[in-house]
Amino acid sequence: MSELSDAELTRAAQSGDVTALGVLLARHEAGMRAVALAILGYTPDADDAVQDAAVVAVRRIGDVRDPEAVGAWLKMVVRNACRARLRSTRDIPVADGWDLTASPLATPEQLLDDHALRDWVWQAIDRLSPPVRLVVLLRHFSLGVTSYEAIARACGIPVGTVRSRLSQGRAQLAEALRATAASAHADAGALAAASRLDALDTLASAERGEFAKVLADRWSADVVLTASGVRGVGHGFLLRGMEGDLAAGVRQRPVHVVAGRDVVVWEMDLINPPDDPEHCPPGVAWLMTRDQGRVTDLRLHHAPVATVTAGAPN
Repeated sequence: MSELSDAELTRAAQSGDVTALGVLLARHEAGMRAVALAILGYTPDADDAVQDAAVVAVRRIGDVRDPEAVGAWLKMVVRNACRARLRSTRDIPVADGWDLTASPLATPEQLLDDHALRDWVWQAIDRLSPPVRLVVLLRHFSLGVTSYEAIARACGIPVGTVRSRLSQGRAQLAEALRATAASAHADAGALAAASRLDALDTLASAERGEFAKVLADRWSADVVLTASGVRGVGHGFLLRGMEGDLAAGVRQRPVHVVAGRDVVVWEMDLINPPDDPEHCPPGVAWLMTRDQGRVTDLRLHHAPVATVTAGAPN
């Protein structure tokens, strides 16, 4: 495959050949890095820009209109990433800063649905270790927990560890994509849809007073809960927290779901009662790890989520 031209590799990648995409990225990595270094200098941001561009290429290779110019397209993606970093002091989510004719309302997850690589990407992500996978999912697929600082707070780890895990994840993802190119792939869209139904059913059951049954059926008896720096073990912590919110008139509404094989993120709107509109922050993310279908770890990340609004697409 290394003997094929850029145009042939691009067409193959657009048809779902992940190995072809891997060859393209390897072939143009030096040129992509040169662009980043020229704009950002020898800093960690330059490496981040190249890695982010590779992830964008996985999602957006179907947007390349001139396969013979894929090298220029990849450099343009890197250039956009670098300029976005120069324009702002905050971390730029991967969905931001790309002038690639994407719909302004599209989410990263929806962009995956645009071409045949979607399910390869999700199976490759599922091959990452759970700690690395969670950081990758939050950075590239969540709506409101995308900056390094927000991910660090949500996961209870230093920002440096976030950077390290993202770097590991991107490298492992490229290798996993090649390794899974010839295997069967689950329907990632169906997995996310099923998880959204699970979220809706969980909340509806809680409002009916049946949250304890949901916990017994789907959650480990030794589930670990971490929220606002407090750590608890077992169903009792979860049950008291949910019942307390409901008694205060607080309701939750799912607005975005990211679902892998054993790492799931539910992003929720928190709807406060009219007489106490400041009772809770406007949003919460449930970061869940599962083992054999049962939730074993839950981290709740409360933060203002300006990008999560009612009716956001899934």
